[in-house]
Order: sequence, then structure tokens, then C-alpha cells
Amino acid sequence: MRSNPQTLIWLLVMGGILLAALLISSQSGALPLSLSTLWHADPDSLTRKIWLNIRLPRVLLAALVGLALAVSGTVMQGLFRNPLADPGLLGISSGAGLAVAIALIIPFSLPPALALWLPMVAAFTGSLLVTVLIFRLSRFTVGHLSRLLLFGVAINAVCGAIVGVLSWISNDQQLRQLSLWGMGSLSQAQWPVILVCVLLILPATFGTLFFSQRLNLLQLGEEDAHYMGVNVSRTQRQLLVLNAVLVGTAVSVSGVIGFIGLVIPHVMRMCFGSDHRSVLPASALSGAILLLLADTLARTVVAPAEMPVGLLTSLIGAPWFFWLIIRRQRGE
Repeated sequence: MRSNPQTLIWLLVMGGILLAALLISSQSGALPLSLSTLWHADPDSLTRKIWLNIRLPRVLLAALVGLALAVSGTVMQGLFRNPLADPGLLGISSGAGLAVAIALIIPFSLPPALALWLPMVAAFTGSLLVTVLIFRLSRFTVGHLSRLLLFGVAINAVCGAIVGVLSWISNDQQLRQLSLWGMGSLSQAQWPVILVCVLLILPATFGTLFFSQRLNLLQLGEEDAHYMGVNVSRTQRQLLVLNAVLVGTAVSVSGVIGFIGLVIPHVMRMCFGSDHRSVLPASALSGAILLLLADTLARTVVAPAEMPVGLLTSLIGAPWFFWLIIRRQRGE
């Protein structure tokens, strides 16, 4: 593992890359907006309004969602002591997605202020229930990764089937909303959504950083961690809740975006070692950068149309997943 000063330097470099990516992404799209154009534009001009009310919320949401998914994947891989643990593969994203679909299809009479929170509360509940279920099942699949993944496949299948039924009974507007949301999209970015994401994702992320040393001890096994002073059951419960907040918030605002929680933590462990005090912040920054770049491509590669960003992340993550399986099969 890198020394602490060197790790700090790399984290600062990654932070600089993230800021540069935010700047570049905010200028890219169907309508290119250069800094000089924005600087000389009238404050009430259409160009300035597009940048402030559409482009900037979009790039900030991409960074927040990418951060949440990457940190969630890191926590899950540390909690399950398994490099293939991922919110999408184990069905956690599907559980959150099913809960959001129910909230979208079944009418709830709520005040506008509470209606904004309904998808997030639903996604948190769904992701927490599936996370607890998978965690319980993992205790019966120690040393049997294939069984744990099969449980994830089964959960994905059940949730997908129920979402299919909900799509069948939905109207045209709800069906389109479910379709876009199922492929992963950041098109719903608005400042109130950004505010809610900041209030949920950032505290949950800092909460996981607080548990980084205990996550390191859990890698030794629950019994050894207990003898080293870790309250194992309480730590696991707290991490499960934080993970549910991260996944639930991300899924509720962006839909199902896969493989970021699988690829990013694994790459960061290859670069920084197994210490979660380094891996967690590195994963957070890298996840934000990756989804930000993917969303920029999604907005520009077929402009003026827009490609669902979840399709791009799947194209990146699926080959990586195949490589991980082959590598583990060979015992590398």
C-alpha cells in the first residue's frame, strides 16, 4: 500500500481531475457553452439560464450518484469480504428500483414538499430490505460465491418481474418514466433534487469513512474483529443502513446504473491496497469522475438525442465483470 503522504497526494490529484471533469462536462452537450460565452452573457440570457438550471444540476447529480454507487460498492465488498459484491449484481439496486416503481405507479396523495421525498424513502426501504436479506444469506454461503450471486440473480429476476407487471398496468406517461428510469438516466436533475442528494449522500459517505478502520478489522473475520474491540453486529447494522441510504438515494434520482460499484472499488484496491481509509475516498472520487464522463458521452455522442447513461456503464462494466470471474476461477 502507498505511504500516507503519497496517498494524500494522489487523492488531491483525483480531486483536481474531478473539478476539471465538472468544468468540462458543464460546457459539453447538444449546445456547447464555453466559459467565455458564459462570462460575457447577460445574467438573464437564455444561455446563462440553460447552464445554471439544466447543465450545472446535471453534472452535479452525476458526480453525487457516481460517488454514492462507488462508496456503496466499496462498503459491500468490505462487509461481505468479497470483491464481486455489487449493489446491482446482488439485487439491491433492483430492490430499491421495485420500491420506486411501486411509488410511481400506485397513487399517493401527499403534499408537494413530501412528494419529493417519497421515491427516496421508498428506494431506501427497498434497498435496506434486500441488503439485510443478502447479508443474512451470505452467512450460509461462506466460501460459495456462486450461491451468493445466484441469490442476487433470483432477486433481480423477481424484482424485474414485478416491475414488468407494474409497467403493464401503468399508463403511457408512467410507462415512459419507468423505461427511462430502468435504463439509468440523469435527465431529472433539478436543484431541489440536488439539495436532497447532498443532504443524504454526503453525510452517509462521511459516515462510511468513520467506519473505515473497523472495516479493515472486519477483513480479518468477525471473531478476530470482536477480540480487537469491534462491536461486530452493531457495526454491520450501521454500515447496512448507510449503504441503503447511498443506494436508495442514487436509484431514486437516477434509476438503475450498474457496475460502478463493482469496477471502481476493485480498481482502487489494485492502486491503493486494501486499507479502507484510502480506498473509500479514492472510490468516492473515482466513481464521481467515471459517471460524470459517462454522462457527458451520453449527452454528446448522439446529440441532440441522449443515450441512457446506464447503458454506457454496463458496456464498461460487463467486460470487467467477465474478467473478474475468469481471474478468480484461475485463483489469481
